[in-house]
Amino acid sequence: MKMAESVTFGGSGLDRHASLRRDVAGLADALAGGAVLPLWRGKPMMQGMRPGWVPSGHPVLALAGPPVFLGIEDGTPRFAADLSDWSPEAGADAPDAGFFDATVQRHPALTGGEGFVELRGVMTDLTAREAELVVTAKAVLQWHRSHGFCSACGARSEVAVGGWQRSCPACGAQHFPRTDPVVIMLVTHGNSVLLGRSPGWPEGMFSLLAGYVEPGETIEAAVRREVQEETGVCCGAVSYLASQPWPFPASLMIGTRTEALGRDIQLDPEELEQALWVTREELVRSFAGLHPAIRPARHGSIANFILRNWLADRLD
Repeated sequence: MKMAESVTFGGSGLDRHASLRRDVAGLADALAGGAVLPLWRGKPMMQGMRPGWVPSGHPVLALAGPPVFLGIEDGTPRFAADLSDWSPEAGADAPDAGFFDATVQRHPALTGGEGFVELRGVMTDLTAREAELVVTAKAVLQWHRSHGFCSACGARSEVAVGGWQRSCPACGAQHFPRTDPVVIMLVTHGNSVLLGRSPGWPEGMFSLLAGYVEPGETIEAAVRREVQEETGVCCGAVSYLASQPWPFPASLMIGTRTEALGRDIQLDPEELEQALWVTREELVRSFAGLHPAIRPARHGSIANFILRNWLADRLD
């Protein structure tokens, strides 16, 4: 797929400068002259529609955890720091539970209108470079928050290698950021595509089927298994389309396409609330906001990206 990396969070060629991660003195110098992106409970700090970078000595970072080195952009070292231990003042917006958190949290040390916002709400407004920096920051900091203890002996581990490792001082075990591979598939049969919806999604929203790759399983096998388990539809050959880092919380979405061998749907209600075949014409109406019952996947998601390119016949 020629346009594969134009997907939201696609590669921007960021110089991650991995050789600096083990250079303690070099990292300290880079931090002193670099810029830091604070995140609060997974929400990046934004100033208007741009990421809110601050110098390493900024008071907003007073309660932040150890910085994670992201890379170098145009000569400026970029870092991220987790501010999740900060508690907003009484009366401030509390995060919303559910599919999307529309609240904004503002730190008292910030006076320029900056706020912590849900990444899903601004991801399509970011440049490719901003998106790569923010998605990397969110993914790695979330891994640190959920992997603070050694899985080998249970002792609290320590941040190391510029934030790209946790080391256990008790048993010496080393732990590295994880990404869970998820297959997401364009399943077609003639002029139609198979879409599904999960419980809890906004009313009418449908998307491509998706599921985690299991241990000992190929991508192709995962595609066929997930489609068959969720809808009873059997599929043939599988081909790769594009991929997308998706830090909600820690996935790599592997976009594929496959042709169904039949159209009969036997829904697994524990996996999906609904599944249906949608024609190209119906999908065009959905994207135009004219379909009475079907809303497309969120703009910026790889599902939306693949479906739009399928409609435009740009998957080759």
